Amino acid sequence: MSDLEVQVPTAFDPFADANAEDAGAGAGAGTKEYVHIRVQQRNGRKSLTTVQGLKKEYSYTKILKDLKKEFCCNGTVVQDSELGQVIQLQGDQRKNVSTFLVQAGLVKKDNIKIHGF
Repeated sequence: MSDLEVQVPTAFDPFADANAEDAGAGAGAGTKEYVHIRVQQRNGRKSLTTVQGLKKEYSYTKILKDLKKEFCCNGTVVQDSELGQVIQLQGDQRKNVSTFLVQAGLVKKDNIKIHGF
């Protein structure tokens, strides 16, 4: 019987590994920046696609120029007080923008969030 008393394990926490990873990667989780691609409905059938969360060191005007040329649409870079610089494109370009950013190597596919409808 003494063997049983010695082998009784202490309380097992199945989430200990996950909590340790979260605590260790607390700063890492904050650095995993997502690029948010949203669509906003304007009037009637008109819509607007916004792209936010790109890295600050990228040239937003050059990215916008390539996006406009690739998708044959107009667009602009807007300075927002909370969100920083936001790219706006005419029309629903969510899928196009996400594939463009991945193919250009600007963002990994895991870091893109597509919102809307």
